[in-house]
Amino acid sequence: MTGAGGMLGRAVVEAATRRGHDVRGQTRSQLDVTAAGDVERALDKARPQAVVHCAAYTDVDGAESDRATAEAVNATGAGNVAAAAAAVGAAIVHISTDYVFDGSKREPWLESDPTGPLGVYGESKLAGELAVARANPAHTIVRTSWLFGAGGRNFVDTMLALGAQREEIAVVVDQVGCPTWTGHLAAALVRIAGQPGEPGIRHLAGAGSCSWYELAREVFERAGLDCHVLPARTGDVPRPARRPAYSVLSSERPDAIALPPWRDGVAEYLATRVAV
Repeated sequence: MTGAGGMLGRAVVEAATRRGHDVRGQTRSQLDVTAAGDVERALDKARPQAVVHCAAYTDVDGAESDRATAEAVNATGAGNVAAAAAAVGAAIVHISTDYVFDGSKREPWLESDPTGPLGVYGESKLAGELAVARANPAHTIVRTSWLFGAGGRNFVDTMLALGAQREEIAVVVDQVGCPTWTGHLAAALVRIAGQPGEPGIRHLAGAGSCSWYELAREVFERAGLDCHVLPARTGDVPRPARRPAYSVLSSERPDAIALPPWRDGVAEYLATRVAV
């Protein structure tokens, strides 16, 4: 698998190892997915049955001023991995994002809904989806949402740090999505890699939905932090990249996989932090 040093990649390695799989994880320093030759040699040597492709450029705001890198990693790199996997007869499970949608719906987005990314990050991830589908017939493209977990920058950790320092914080209330714990998602990705099912796109995120404001309140309540959360509008907190106002994901696939509720993910993640 690629991206083994990242937040989701670490969780996938742990989940696959627990299930007894022979895991060959490659970190960014070990494998540059933008170098097609290196990717081909790595997969030819490993000869995997399936590749879980977690490597990605995930800086949503940074992508606005660094389109070249975002596209090289998220589009070209994804295509390189998919093609190299196909060359050795391996299926690919490619991780994508809710940011391929424009957020204009007010009901959950399904796999067949039209895409319309609002920023460079979403555009690069959509281009990656297309590159993967072209390069490898045995593909599963997993769109997920609002990831949090150990080993990487994420909203939950940011809130924990700010909540310990401040008495009050303003958090956006008019963006709604599906917070997803990497521990829950990773287990499902390993299952898909072992039994891919019908190729194509699959939506997979924490059950239920909330705003960033509601997520912050849940984190503070469960962590026992006495920090008051004020609702803010997106326009009050300007960012370089536009975000979809509503990016709740659901699935129309007959073989849809349901993840646990997002609140359970928060609780389990906080429990793992305390245990460490």
